Amino acid sequence: MFMWIRRVLGIGMPCMFHVFTGLYCPGCGGTRAVRAMLRGNLTLSFQYHPLILYMVLVGLYEMISWILAKKRQKPFDHYKKQRLFIMIGVGIVLVNWIYKNYMLIFQGVDLLPLL
Repeated sequence: MFMWIRRVLGIGMPCMFHVFTGLYCPGCGGTRAVRAMLRGNLTLSFQYHPLILYMVLVGLYEMISWILAKKRQKPFDHYKKQRLFIMIGVGIVLVNWIYKNYMLIFQGVDLLPLL
């Protein structure tokens, strides 16, 4: 369906928020961050969107905690940390969004180069 966009732009579906406003949406760079991470470039992935790396680290932490809880035969209770993880994630998204738009508007620096 969107193959013509991919061929023309060399990427997937463009961000409509960015197309219409010229600003970055809170999720801009997420897909590129995943692609960079899958290619092994963690620095570029973090530059595109730090939430992706954060989500991977939280996922690894949760898996390790679950495995250790199973070995110790203790109940795995991740709900205590769930609110903290979510609040940190929301903070990362907001800080990332504000910083990237600040750099774009006031400094003229585009922090989301295409792959």
